[in-house]
Amino acid sequence: MSDLKTLRSLNESLPFTQKMPVLFLGHGSPMNAIEENEFVSNFRRLGKEVARPKVILCISAHWETKGTKVTAMQHPTTIHDFGGFPQALFDVQYPAPGSPELAQVTKELITKTDVALDHHWGLDHGAWSVIKHIYPDADVPVIQLSLDYTKSPKYHFELGQELEKLRHKGVLIVGSGNVVHNLRKVKWNKLNETYAWDWAEEANEKMKSFILDGNYQALVDYGKQGSSFALSIPTPEHYLPLLYVLGLKEKNESVALFNDKMVGGSIGMLSLKID
Repeated sequence: MSDLKTLRSLNESLPFTQKMPVLFLGHGSPMNAIEENEFVSNFRRLGKEVARPKVILCISAHWETKGTKVTAMQHPTTIHDFGGFPQALFDVQYPAPGSPELAQVTKELITKTDVALDHHWGLDHGAWSVIKHIYPDADVPVIQLSLDYTKSPKYHFELGQELEKLRHKGVLIVGSGNVVHNLRKVKWNKLNETYAWDWAEEANEKMKSFILDGNYQALVDYGKQGSSFALSIPTPEHYLPLLYVLGLKEKNESVALFNDKMVGGSIGMLSLKID
């Protein structure tokens, strides 16, 4: 489809609105979906601060695919993609509708790759465990964009940039992951308290500095940032949603950090809002 046809389709499907912010949310343990703590309290605060979106597009650490996909069903299921937790967590349902219309628009908007429309995935816990605190009534449509595990960090950053027009169409774009995420190094007896390994604290501080200085190239090139980054990002899936969000920052926008705490030694809850 030509750029002109894509723009026409976008305008017809979603009229212009006030520009929406962009969020990166450190989701941490799935138990944050049902527990009360400062992290979820700050997620709820976003529901009061952010203008109500028409649709949410979420990039979650928990949907990795070969190729890029976008959920296109009318009624996505609530996926409980974890084990070993209390039944109360498995009982949670988040029956937000989907948006086949936004899925099609997203497919047309992205030129970097062919985007497949997916009718099987639903909403994984990276999406619903945080969105349920912002919009507890599940009355805002949600779609998910997958992470292509075969691609480079630079690819993901640039793919995020292609979503920019959606911000002006009432779409709230949410990245959900954790900037520091090493489950093999977690001190499980400290999962409910503020605690960090030295290397995790070092990486978290460097990441914040790069974010606030606008040095996104250093974050794209995280593999060149030394041992603290290597330990903090042993696999990329929880980190990559951050790159999508940073790729969407426009000139003269500010970045507000919140939930800046480490739990269990090696899970960083750092979250941010760009507007």
